[in-house]
Amino acid sequence: MSDSYDLVVIGAGSGGVRAARIAATYGAKVAIIEEYRVGGTCVIRGCVPKKLFVYASRYKDLFEIAPSFGWDVGTPSFDWATLVANKDKEIARLEAAYVAGLEKPGAEIIRDRATVTGPNSVKLRSGRELTAKTILIATGAHPFIPDIPGKELGITSNEAFHLEKLPHSILIEGGGFISVEFATIFSGLGVHTTIVYRGDRLLRGFDEDLRVGLEAGLAARGVKIIHQTNVLGLRQTGKDITVSFSDGVDAPFGAVMFATGRSPNTAGLGLEAAGVELAWDGAVVVDAYSRSSVPSIYAVGDVTNRAQLTPVAIREGHAFADTVFGDKPTAVDHSLIGEAVFAEPEVGTVGLPEHDAATHGDIDVYVTRFRPMINTLSLKSDRMMIKLITRPDGGEVLGVHILGPGAAEIIQMAAIPLGMKATKADFDRAMAMHPTAAEELVTFKKPSYVYRGGQKQ
Repeated sequence: MSDSYDLVVIGAGSGGVRAARIAATYGAKVAIIEEYRVGGTCVIRGCVPKKLFVYASRYKDLFEIAPSFGWDVGTPSFDWATLVANKDKEIARLEAAYVAGLEKPGAEIIRDRATVTGPNSVKLRSGRELTAKTILIATGAHPFIPDIPGKELGITSNEAFHLEKLPHSILIEGGGFISVEFATIFSGLGVHTTIVYRGDRLLRGFDEDLRVGLEAGLAARGVKIIHQTNVLGLRQTGKDITVSFSDGVDAPFGAVMFATGRSPNTAGLGLEAAGVELAWDGAVVVDAYSRSSVPSIYAVGDVTNRAQLTPVAIREGHAFADTVFGDKPTAVDHSLIGEAVFAEPEVGTVGLPEHDAATHGDIDVYVTRFRPMINTLSLKSDRMMIKLITRPDGGEVLGVHILGPGAAEIIQMAAIPLGMKATKADFDRAMAMHPTAAEELVTFKKPSYVYRGGQKQ
């Protein structure tokens, strides 16, 4: 049995769904193949359930400050099973919405596993064979698990959303956003939480003030952070898992989670046999229009490892459909991508961090730190940080970095003027909205310090 399509999409995550939907809207005959659930990592076991769990973990902080506003909340209690069940209901609702969004313009959803058998052919596990003028690979990525003894005893972010019960303690290996977000979740829900990271500070590549402030905030919430150390092995000891560290220490934990990066899902897809060039990490190598080394095969999203972020995959999927089926060649600009880390404290960042901006010539740096207003009636001493990096004398804004409540929401708006190459003078023209934290972005008067000739002054 053979079926012919204009487009076959492999993977119904954020990028694949957007590409399939837009291509179908343009009139293409589209099939999208998914072996698990429609929605991909973000909807099913990524950013959406993660954000819901982060919300749950933040109630601990709210209960702590409630008495300062006159509220008596008694002794709060938390039920993990209720959170998981309500999360599952929301994920099911979103999956149904994604399915409807595909079916309305006429895309066919095929629940199966696919293998690419040639530049224009795909074979399903069921035996069905499809041909397509264009094939789009949108298979995403999966958590990387270190090859160490006892690795099967650990979990990843995938399993964390479905634990039957919360462990009494957890060790999270890794120093990226997945690690710190889940540390926030588990610690906020009452789990004794430890992060172990091979580097000297979390969130490598982020602005240094964000990294320092985040670690301080995590520590204030009881998260223990072990630097410059690796996990060498795991072994079961009773109900606990004993971890052997590279510094010679062994310690027991109720659970161990690997947050050590994500690898593109290309194994077993038949891409190499079809002539598709893959990078050293298995990522599909593509050009600015998401086309692979085989002209009829494209790829978008995490499987290309350009930027493993849901909005990037969506933008790439839409641009692909515009290019191939909408007669509107569109290349996605990856040069200015804001990032949000839903830890506690929250991190929002767009543009150049200070250490990069300082290599681009003279810059002015504006920094302020203050207690968020919501904490001022209580004894909580958390600090918020807002940093603006600009060209000298009211010049172009090169970076905005925020640590604290609402950081991601503020950064989303800050990304718009940065994309327009706004200057410090443009920011200054905006009237402050008081009392807000974001008003600090438009009320900086003098730089906190400057770089001239590559030297900090």
